[in-house]
Amino acid sequence: MEGADHLPAYVYTYACHEDETELCRLELATLLGAEPSEGIVLSQMAVDPSRSPFVKKRIAVTHAAESLEALAGQVEGLRLQGETFKVVFAAGDGVDYEGARAIERTVGLHIRGKADMRCPDRLFGIVSSGGRWLFGECARNEAVWLHHAKKPQNYSTALSTRMARAIANIAVPEPAGIKAVDPCCGIGTVLVEALSMGIDMAGFDINPLAVRGARTNLQHFGLPDIVAIGDVKELSGRYDAAIVDMPYNLCSKLSQDDQLSMLEGVRRLAPRAVIVSTEPIDDAVRRAGFRITDRCEAHKGRFTRQVLLCLRTEPQG
Repeated sequence: MEGADHLPAYVYTYACHEDETELCRLELATLLGAEPSEGIVLSQMAVDPSRSPFVKKRIAVTHAAESLEALAGQVEGLRLQGETFKVVFAAGDGVDYEGARAIERTVGLHIRGKADMRCPDRLFGIVSSGGRWLFGECARNEAVWLHHAKKPQNYSTALSTRMARAIANIAVPEPAGIKAVDPCCGIGTVLVEALSMGIDMAGFDINPLAVRGARTNLQHFGLPDIVAIGDVKELSGRYDAAIVDMPYNLCSKLSQDDQLSMLEGVRRLAPRAVIVSTEPIDDAVRRAGFRITDRCEAHKGRFTRQVLLCLRTEPQG
């Protein structure tokens, strides 16, 4: 079907707050390999919908038609072998609540099986996109990062769990065989999200109290203790990707020399980095030996954070 009709293997629906629109775009484009548009992403990549804090549902496309009636006719061939089912309308332009329910009934009545609105064995989704009706098995996001927000140790200015999860996905979209590092891990907000998604990540911080807090948080969620005291400017080792939320507070800021030294330390550790800063930092990033390949801004209260996706530049000659 895909080769003949140029259809996606998967449709992902998503939603985000206006403060995180740019972060959502960057994360979904990196994670799913396709640009999001008007609440959906058409992708060839199979990604657990719970990976992203923005994805709502994933539909594995098995049927497609030019009209709803034609789609309903196609699904008559489904064989459920005694399993119960439910059909949900996941996305489409200009469809209100009543319209969505009517679409679900139209297709559901053509499936040979017993409908169960509460605990179905099989969940199917429908999407209307680009004049086509797409149908397939539907998986929902379990929103596990909401649970992670209830950490024993917290900083008021720490990244939100949503943002931490998105940044981890931007840094490591495909975790298999990848070793990552957060060399300024603080209380471990990024570490918790990364490890919960199966990303192999080590954490370091120069502050012993922060390291203690990170260990407490990791233990609380049953995650391994992969944190140690260390200064990013002195760390050694080889990693595939790094995430660094540049340290700051309300009373003082890093000097330009300290800022550059930290970024040079990150460059030594990994060829790919996501760098987060509360102020413009482009010049220092380039001086440290990185090339900025993509970027966005994300907001949290009065903070505007710069999120830079960077690749290490190689010495000339």
